[in-house]
Amino acid sequence: MPTPATRPPASDRRTLIADTAIALVAAGGLRSLTHRAVDGAARLPAGSTSYYFRTRTALIGACYGRLAELDLEDFEDLEGLGDIEGRREGREGRGGGAPTGPLDRDAAARALGALLHRWLTEGRARQLARFELSLEAARNPGLEPELHRAGLHARSRAAGVLTALGAARPQESAELLAAWTDGLLYDRLAGSLARSRPAPDQAELTSTVRRMLDAVLAP
Repeated sequence: MPTPATRPPASDRRTLIADTAIALVAAGGLRSLTHRAVDGAARLPAGSTSYYFRTRTALIGACYGRLAELDLEDFEDLEGLGDIEGRREGREGRGGGAPTGPLDRDAAARALGALLHRWLTEGRARQLARFELSLEAARNPGLEPELHRAGLHARSRAAGVLTALGAARPQESAELLAAWTDGLLYDRLAGSLARSRPAPDQAELTSTVRRMLDAVLAP
């Protein structure tokens, strides 16, 4: 057991626990998620997980928050999406003057297509865990506030991009885009034809996203 001088900060340990819990759910479903299992997989002293997250509900809530954080990090890493929001903010800051660059649907489609490709490949396990954990909130009302809070992050980011692209009702459009995105991810990862589909193709995903954007941005 590490001494107090070498023990990682509580915030780091909470992140480690949440990441480990997500990995356990992705690999073995919710039945594999116990405090003891997280302690063992994270190589933490027995009782560590229950110290930071007293109940299973609290542990699952931490997973929701961490999943939203990781998805946001993926979003920020992608070239194009952050630039689109930056150009929007720059235009608004100048009182509606000329934007610093074009607000281009093709660029947004490429960026969002790359994001979906990442979530279907290197982020596959995390997205599977997200679906599994989300279903638990339907059975446990105590989890609904945490899941709702996590879902707001993605919709807020989508609304910002759609505003930059000229959406008349960005929040409403963001709800629709989020629903379509979740449906596509579920179909490709866990749908009835998921195992027979070819490997994710970024060009095809970009084309699909462009059609989605055209639909939500239609007058």
